[in-house]
Amino acid sequence: MQRKKRFLIAGGAPLMLLMCHVVTALDVPLDPKILEGLPQPPTITHQSPKDYIIDPRENIVIHCEAKGKPHPSFSWTRDGTHFDIDKDPRVTMKPSSGTLVIDIISGGKAESYEGVYQCTARNEHGTALSNNIIIRQSRSPLWSKEKVEPILVQEGVPLVLQCRPPAGLPPPIIFWMNNNFQRLPQNSRVSQALNGDLYFSNVQTEDTRNDYICYARFTHTQTIQQKQPISVKVLNMDAINETIAAYLNDTDFFGDSPAGERRPSFLIPMGAQSTKLVLRGQVLEIECIAEGLPTPDITWIKESGELPSKRTSYESFNKTLKIVDVTEADAGSYRCTARNSMGSNFHIITVTIKSAPYWITAPKNLILAPKETGVLTCRANGIPKPSITWTMNGISIENSPKDPSRKVEDDSIIFTDVQTGSSAVYQCNASNEYGYLLANAFVNVLAEPPRVLTPPNKVYQVITNNPALLDCVSFGSPKPKIKWFKDSQTSVLDGDPYILHENGTLEIHVAQTDHSGKYTCVAMNDLGNTENHVSLEVKQPTRIIKQPEYKVVQINRSVVFECKVKHDPSLTPTMTWLKDDEELPDNERFVVGQESLTINDITEIDEGTYTCIMNTSLDEDSAKAMLTVVAPTPTPAIVYDQPDPPTDLELTDQRERSVQLTWIPGDEHNSPIQKFIIEYEDSLHQPSVWLPMTEVPGTKTTAQLKLSPYVNYSFRVLAVNKVGPSVPSYPSRQYITDPAAPDEYPSHIEGAGTEPDNLVIKWEALTGFQTNGPGLQYKVIWRQKGVDKDWTSVTVANVSKFVVSGTPTFVPYEVKVQAINDYGSGPEPPPVEAFSGEDLPMVAPENVNVRALNSTIAEVHWEPIPPKSVRGRLKGYKIYYWKERSLSKQNPQHEEQQILTFSGNKTHGKLPGLDAFSLYTLNVRVFNGKGEGPSSPNQQFETPEGIPGPPAFLKVTNQMLDSLTLEWGPPVERNGVLTGYVLKYQPINSTDELGPVEIVTISANETSWTMENLKYSTRYKFYFNAQTLTGSGPVVTEEAVTIMDEALIHQPGVDTGKGYTEIPLLTSPLTQSLRPPFHKVRPVDPVFRNVSTSVAEDWANISWEYLGPDKNLYVEYIVENSKEDWKKEFVNGSQSFLIKGLKPGTSYKVRVVAKDQSDEMVHSTEELIITVPAMASRQVDIATQGWFIGLMCAIALLILVLLIICFIKRNKGGKYPVKEKEDAHADPEIQPMKEDDGTFGEYSDTEDHKPLKGSRTPSNGTVKKEDSDDSLVDYGEGGDGQFNEDGSFIGQYSGKKEKDTAEGNESSEAPSPVNAMNSFV
Repeated sequence: MQRKKRFLIAGGAPLMLLMCHVVTALDVPLDPKILEGLPQPPTITHQSPKDYIIDPRENIVIHCEAKGKPHPSFSWTRDGTHFDIDKDPRVTMKPSSGTLVIDIISGGKAESYEGVYQCTARNEHGTALSNNIIIRQSRSPLWSKEKVEPILVQEGVPLVLQCRPPAGLPPPIIFWMNNNFQRLPQNSRVSQALNGDLYFSNVQTEDTRNDYICYARFTHTQTIQQKQPISVKVLNMDAINETIAAYLNDTDFFGDSPAGERRPSFLIPMGAQSTKLVLRGQVLEIECIAEGLPTPDITWIKESGELPSKRTSYESFNKTLKIVDVTEADAGSYRCTARNSMGSNFHIITVTIKSAPYWITAPKNLILAPKETGVLTCRANGIPKPSITWTMNGISIENSPKDPSRKVEDDSIIFTDVQTGSSAVYQCNASNEYGYLLANAFVNVLAEPPRVLTPPNKVYQVITNNPALLDCVSFGSPKPKIKWFKDSQTSVLDGDPYILHENGTLEIHVAQTDHSGKYTCVAMNDLGNTENHVSLEVKQPTRIIKQPEYKVVQINRSVVFECKVKHDPSLTPTMTWLKDDEELPDNERFVVGQESLTINDITEIDEGTYTCIMNTSLDEDSAKAMLTVVAPTPTPAIVYDQPDPPTDLELTDQRERSVQLTWIPGDEHNSPIQKFIIEYEDSLHQPSVWLPMTEVPGTKTTAQLKLSPYVNYSFRVLAVNKVGPSVPSYPSRQYITDPAAPDEYPSHIEGAGTEPDNLVIKWEALTGFQTNGPGLQYKVIWRQKGVDKDWTSVTVANVSKFVVSGTPTFVPYEVKVQAINDYGSGPEPPPVEAFSGEDLPMVAPENVNVRALNSTIAEVHWEPIPPKSVRGRLKGYKIYYWKERSLSKQNPQHEEQQILTFSGNKTHGKLPGLDAFSLYTLNVRVFNGKGEGPSSPNQQFETPEGIPGPPAFLKVTNQMLDSLTLEWGPPVERNGVLTGYVLKYQPINSTDELGPVEIVTISANETSWTMENLKYSTRYKFYFNAQTLTGSGPVVTEEAVTIMDEALIHQPGVDTGKGYTEIPLLTSPLTQSLRPPFHKVRPVDPVFRNVSTSVAEDWANISWEYLGPDKNLYVEYIVENSKEDWKKEFVNGSQSFLIKGLKPGTSYKVRVVAKDQSDEMVHSTEELIITVPAMASRQVDIATQGWFIGLMCAIALLILVLLIICFIKRNKGGKYPVKEKEDAHADPEIQPMKEDDGTFGEYSDTEDHKPLKGSRTPSNGTVKKEDSDDSLVDYGEGGDGQFNEDGSFIGQYSGKKEKDTAEGNESSEAPSPVNAMNSFV
């Protein structure tokens, strides 16, 4: 049994910080009653764009809206001088607004109103200015008349058809069409340049036509101008000879030299280099159009970095490079290369980025109390750096009245000890040669007496030993000071156990019963004081004093769980039971009492954990108990069956709304009748449908039945015992009741809008049984809650829905639905609250801030939108975020946008699972039941560095006698700036024991390292990892063996007649590194890089770098020359894969492929051939060694001599002790050896060192160097050796290798193989 407890802090509302300081500025609450009485300088709320191009056919509307207290008045300037609108009858100003309307439709000329306009909004507290609004009329001039001569051109030469459209405002859109108004086909050979001209890289005979027509479309006036058609005729050399005479007099002739294949040259831009200037935030479009034969292809690169893939696109068949939303990082040199089969050419375009001013910190309105301090800050950036100028109420700050409380410092104005009456509107202007920014920010000095905003006489309730928070939300200027008093005490509540928060809230950290009482908060400032009273009630906690107990119950029995509680007398507890932490099954066998749970007729599915939860409005307590269900105890077999149906149904005591039914029970069949079920049929409304009416205990045979009007009743009865129900009885006679008005109103009345301007009222229609009479209708009644006093009603037919149209968006209504029939009206239901339809939120969350908590988590904060802007029921906020790129890589990442949803009125959230050292972009959107509102401006943030990933690969090369080289690849996931690498290594002896660890620190720019002064023929283990400033990444390991000293295995031998010769060098696989070989492979597709493989005894590892957009990556492999299908493994999200279960000595083909959503292969590496090495024997073949054959011969000769001596001794009657020694020391079993498997290293056959039969090696387990010049250690691991099943030698030669103290400068060796031969002697 378990129990848990949870407390709810009632009255502990979130602390409302309604008075705070920005510097030391006041924050005015959004209470309309407070805002109505506060003065406010003007604020521009809406204005026309700076560059305003107007349609000369429509009236000119120049917007200027502002707010303030009192409401501001408006005036205008035009071209720097006052614009008197009263003198021009065509100009009017909208009421309570500064918006100008200039009448053009009735005869005015738009061009006469062109100029620079500025709006001024002023009241007694200051003056606000709009931007300078430049009014220009859109223009669509006609094409200038010109004579267009036909063009005769030789096939294969380049051609440019000039458009030269008239200059319009704004510039027109250019396109080429034919006489049939069909767009001319364009391709990599024929394309339109940015200036509208049509370029041919080389002309073909099919280009001959007489209707090349350039069109210019002017978007503002929706007009299209047409140039005269251009005729082009393309001739080959034969046609030129025949027709050139006819064209010499009246045509231009181009390309009179043979036009053969040639390398590309650029038609535009000219020369080898050109420049381009573009402003930050605009679109960069640069183009390269080349001529040549065959038609050249154009490619683009940025010489000083990578192209921003998400903002880059290629147009006009790759001839135009387009980058949107240009930033300073896009400056640099761009190379376009034109290439065909004859050669290539390139052109470099140097792009310079300039920038109009943009805000870093725009000035914000400042509300101060007298004698307080504040700062207006205006920070902007641009290229070149913008200059900052200040004005006050539209007048230069230098020419404004002097104010000792004001000090201007570059981009800030500091206000110190401000006084009442010094309110004003300040303008900050940031400008450079490419534009300007103008911002208004007012300084409002308020002097207001204190006001307490917390409702009076509010009651706070809290459970003992929990925190209590008593609010005293106030407003005043200067900021009020808060003091608290309890009951009739005069001492201020401060210090333990009371905590006074800055916003006036009084906290009692651990509330006790004696803290209950009446509390008074007093708010005071220089202009007065006010007080407010609240009450605190500290309640006793809820406790379960008798908990449910563990039960073991047989099937079909009953069980009772008790759960008794003690609680505060003023609180009412509610009991809830759960089964396995879910609601109880909806089954009548579960009976919930006031302090108990009873389960009847237990089955196996009832087994589980039952939880009793007792909760009040302030806290709750819970306890658990297990129920185990077991099989019932066997009983003698008794035949049970369902009861027989009742008989002789009779209706008596007949009344208007009731009747009595009697019957005679049938046979019980050894199982007592538990109950009778009475069913009825309504032949008027639902013929042939029997419905349950009531149940009575099995001991009764009568039932008083309540009836409804306007029903034709028939009744039948079923008997039920433990086996089941009987078949129904025969129906009673029919009983008909008279019609009447409805007795009830429709159920499930509800209302909700489906559109922003409607309210859909729904209800569950009455059944025919409930209508009580014919002619059923419904009276739908509604009114807007808190607005309408009178109800609106409409009577509808027998339906279940009514739509109220023309409602305001998301406002509360009260609705009722009443049933009516031909005999009267039913009861009127209580009103139900419903809301009209929702609309999408109007605004985006503001002041979105993001802060990286660590390398994988960021925290986002935002300000909630005003409730009126939600226009519906606030569901929550969504954060859209995506990764732009890794800060350690130049190439961008192709990551999809992710969404996190935060329910409710949250103002912050955390983004988990981010990649370290990366650039992310996010925005925040609010959503209601209708959908999402607009997104906030994109915010970018960077995650800090993390620890790096493992190196891409680690391999050993150049293994020498005492050195080797390590090569590696930098980590694929660097997660920061690499500060270096750490290499640890240690030797491994023949028993796999590790030697001391050596540590080497390597700089970050290295990719290989040579290890010097190593021991020859020694195995080493290497541990390698990368580091950033955050820490070390995971370790990769590798093992390798230095090669053996060749001087030890090149021993001189003697050949008769030839003098000394060298024994051939024995090549053993044990002298090679056991590290699998690596194969560097150049990828087929540029999206795959650094592909490498490594193989071992039964596995292969392949690693790669993938830069493509497709996410479905697979490793595919197949046995070389096999006709089977490729085996594939899904490796999405990884950059390496281990292929297991390969067959030794087999060659495989391996590749990495990327597939799209339709499972089609879009990228692939080359097919790599890898060979899994065969399992090499680790023993030297001694059966073919001369010393071994000589030793065997010597042993055989010795045995023969001994046998001869024994034979002679026997014949002489003497005794020889050999037999006794053989009895004492039985020869061990000598196993045969195969010449191709059993192998030994060479050893000295000096007889002085031959051990006797049964002898052992020295206690130190070693043989000195002069005893054995060779050992298996020199050929590899050289440790364990025994006979395999095929007879090859794999027995242990020796124990642990030790360094001989007498040979301090020599490496460790294994003992001589002579010791392994003792059993043969």
